[in-house]
Amino acid sequence: MRILITGGAGFLGSHLADRLLAEGHSVIAMDNLITGNTDNIQHLIGRPDFTFIRHDVTNYIYISGHLDAVLHFASPASPIDYLKYPIQTLKVGALGTHNALGLALAKRARFLLASTSEVYGDPLVHPQREDYTGNVNTIGPRGVYDEAKRFAEALTMAYHRSHGVDTRIVRIFNTYGERMRLDDGRVVPNFIGQALRGEPLTVHGDGTQTRSFCYVSDLIEGIYRLLMLPPSEDASLPVNLGNPLEMSILEFAQIINEMTGNRGGIEFRYKDRIEGDPQTRQPDITRARNLLGYEPVVGLREGLARTIEYFRARVGVTANPSKHAE
Repeated sequence: MRILITGGAGFLGSHLADRLLAEGHSVIAMDNLITGNTDNIQHLIGRPDFTFIRHDVTNYIYISGHLDAVLHFASPASPIDYLKYPIQTLKVGALGTHNALGLALAKRARFLLASTSEVYGDPLVHPQREDYTGNVNTIGPRGVYDEAKRFAEALTMAYHRSHGVDTRIVRIFNTYGERMRLDDGRVVPNFIGQALRGEPLTVHGDGTQTRSFCYVSDLIEGIYRLLMLPPSEDASLPVNLGNPLEMSILEFAQIINEMTGNRGGIEFRYKDRIEGDPQTRQPDITRARNLLGYEPVVGLREGLARTIEYFRARVGVTANPSKHAE
């Protein structure tokens, strides 16, 4: 297959490119590098089955030749990024998705949308199933990301129903691993960076808010299985992917300190809660299990050990993370 990945120089896009190439497909990675980095794909440059195009997908997308699939992963995805680039985040969710779907329609290609658990907002249902419609504050600071992805899902289903495009929607829950930016504002790189510098880990509130952490290779496995699923109405509906093992942010901080040998402890910032920060986040992956035979296999400590080693070489050259830790 010949496959386009928008956001192909990002954390997930680059790992997806690796997997697709390993399976024998050819990949075109497209990225405007607003949050992506060519370092993530440097090892692929020069391969005859890989092409990089620097382009903003909110503008018209042109690709010569045939395409078998379009994987739309372009978007700021961390709080620090979408709070810094709110309009760009909305544009890539709306205009970027429209352009990517239009390309898939023109090429008669399969389309896969990278959506997010943030479509559930601060959930009132736990764990979150795909039929839960969410609890989202449309005008809060996080609404730019939540609503961009919700609109992208609606547009994807409209193209499927109106134009017959073979579509997939993956709702991605907290994922971590190598190639995350140390300063991207998410809890895993924030905590690891602070721990490796010997600093106290910053916990906003009392740390009782929960998350479920999925190692990147497990997520990519689920995405690949969904992409390769034969066309059906069931395959076109959203699928949660992530690891259902849930823990509190406080528990997670204690594990990071233990694994890194950090003696800095934990600093609670009770008055510094992040507006709209979800109190619970745990995927119900029953649908992924039934549809894809999907099951995460990398344990938390195993995945964290790999991620910590990746960050050791980078912790000394990156500025302190933002406060937007969770």
